[in-house]
Amino acid sequence: MYAVTCTKCGSVLNETAFNRPDWIECPSCKTRLRVEVFPALFQAAAPAQSASVLLTAGEASCFYHPQKKAALPCDACGRFLCALCDVEVNGQHLCPACLETGRKKGRLSNLDNRRTLYDSLALTLTLLPVLFWPVTLMTAPAAVFVALRYWKAPGSVVRRSKIRFVLAIVIALIQIAGWGILFWIWVRG
Repeated sequence: MYAVTCTKCGSVLNETAFNRPDWIECPSCKTRLRVEVFPALFQAAAPAQSASVLLTAGEASCFYHPQKKAALPCDACGRFLCALCDVEVNGQHLCPACLETGRKKGRLSNLDNRRTLYDSLALTLTLLPVLFWPVTLMTAPAAVFVALRYWKAPGSVVRRSKIRFVLAIVIALIQIAGWGILFWIWVRG
């Protein structure tokens, strides 16, 4: 259930103050208010479904689809939404505009815009420098570090195995061993 609050002080208003023809005073700050509330405000969030058609004139309609019956309000802006427009994120019900605003401003922590594929990065660090082999002296340890550091990091949205990490570690260890052998030959030289 949603609480309707005073626009000035934020105190919760009693249901007796809703949909009255006259003005009322806020019990806390005495600001004059007139509160119009549609029944959709007090309905529980329905599971995802197609939006129902607006049946009666007294019902609230969706802000984005005026011909559809409102299912619930947006938790961020308060616009009434039909079941088609409702997007549930982190337990909040948001409208498309608030979802986009939250994405752009970084307010939605669980909304992934992009992911770094650390397994591909580690493999690239081992394979690309092979063309110019002296660089492997720096990239091989970096590849091992990336592979071990980000082993449990979220990967691609599409499920992938850890084979790229394993290949990167194996190839990097071979490169490091090769450098060790070269150093040993040079010292013994």
